[in-house]
Amino acid sequence: MLRFYLVLTLLGILLPYGAFVPWLVSNGLDISLLFNDATTNSISVFAWLDVLVAAVALLGFIVVDGHKNKVSYRYFAVLGTLCVGVSFGLPLYLYLKEKQSLSHSPNM
Repeated sequence: MLRFYLVLTLLGILLPYGAFVPWLVSNGLDISLLFNDATTNSISVFAWLDVLVAAVALLGFIVVDGHKNKVSYRYFAVLGTLCVGVSFGLPLYLYLKEKQSLSHSPNM
């Protein structure tokens, strides 16, 4: 599972930024244009609101579950969620949690 989470973590940063960087190169850091393009129609708003709710839920999960299970470096997943999104933060957190779980396993 570790490799699976690591691959998803890499895809979770490469795919979103693969779409964002060309827009950024073309338009610069124009926040009003970014907001306008992101909310062009109701489907875009639907998608962004879905992502926003998922991100808030994920941040709560990382903080609570990470504290309860003492997951090391969990705040990298928080930072990743805030800087990239759920597609990066969730698999990164699951990777960190699984890696720690395996290192504390009595079979190791």
